[in-house]
Amino acid sequence: METGKHEGPGKRLSIAEAFGEIPEPRVAGRSKHDLVEMLVLAACAMVCGVDDFVGIEAWGNERIDWLRRIVKLENGIPSHDTLGRLFGLLDRRAVEQSFRRWVGSVLPGLAVWSVVAIDGKASRRSKMTGKQALHLVSAFATGARLVLGQEACAEKSNELTAIPVLLEALMLKGVIVTIDAMGTHANIAQAIRDKEADYVLAVKDNQPKLAESITSFFEIGQAEGWTNTPHTYVESVEKDHGRLEVRRCWAFTQLDCLANPRQWVDLKMFGVIEAERTINDKTSFERRLYIGSIAPDAAVLANAVRAHWGIENSVHWCLDVALNDDQMRARIKNAGANLAIIRRLVLNLFRLDTSKRKGGIYTRRILAASSDSYRANLLGLEGI
Repeated sequence: METGKHEGPGKRLSIAEAFGEIPEPRVAGRSKHDLVEMLVLAACAMVCGVDDFVGIEAWGNERIDWLRRIVKLENGIPSHDTLGRLFGLLDRRAVEQSFRRWVGSVLPGLAVWSVVAIDGKASRRSKMTGKQALHLVSAFATGARLVLGQEACAEKSNELTAIPVLLEALMLKGVIVTIDAMGTHANIAQAIRDKEADYVLAVKDNQPKLAESITSFFEIGQAEGWTNTPHTYVESVEKDHGRLEVRRCWAFTQLDCLANPRQWVDLKMFGVIEAERTINDKTSFERRLYIGSIAPDAAVLANAVRAHWGIENSVHWCLDVALNDDQMRARIKNAGANLAIIRRLVLNLFRLDTSKRKGGIYTRRILAASSDSYRANLLGLEGI
């Protein structure tokens, strides 16, 4: 089901409702604990600072009276081994689809999310002998600051196989999709346009001829002072805590100057962004190259690229620092991928927090562990 489709105008699905369509992987009649209740338990525990199955069991036993206001738990709290086995057996695509259903029920009431950034992240401690670490590609709505969905890279594969699958699952009509150089391939540009979205793709050494042609064109125009080179230009200056950064962005339409421009569906522009940073009297310089199906407007390009880098701070950094994603060691079958989906759901819950509690996500997890009312508010269970 595509993100953006929801149960009705203004209706936000509860976590239990979102998980309700996940197929039961266990043998009928031989399971003591309800599947949905176990997933709700995991989400509640992770909101309160728990990061693994042992912690979920321990937290559940301490808070079982509160939990029974939400779910029955007729046979008590499942053991950490039982939780681990269930998460390993669950179809990760079904869990991911449930996550998208839930996101789709909350997005309609949020601000416009005109840029969707796609990027990958590895959970480093999940690596084991003979197997690579769990690597998830996430889609992040930069305006709403919500994770829209994610797709796990297949074993012995990379982001190039996961990105098209993720794109297919999302509703992207009318947005700008930004991807780093790993995803700069003609088939991915086509997949984005097939979803009626625009693309802005970074160009690096994985497209050497394209990168060389953009760089040559730019340096010739720069040497001539841009007198014979139509373009748009925008510049911004930021000062913060002893750091000065000047960003300059150029956008061009001279597509015939590029290496094989016709391989990129609906290509309309290419651009260059230069960043000059001065920190403690030391200056560094960086140049980035881009192609896109957007209008050749330097301000639009600069804003899209700036929005893309929000995924590093708003998703990857928060997952590692506030939600301990890098320390996740679940390795049984699909357990790691499914636990990672719950972790991203919890991240979204904190982003939807309207309580005006002070502090970052790490601090608010502590508050959720100690305050029944705040926990219920985060989980959309007002009055519990």
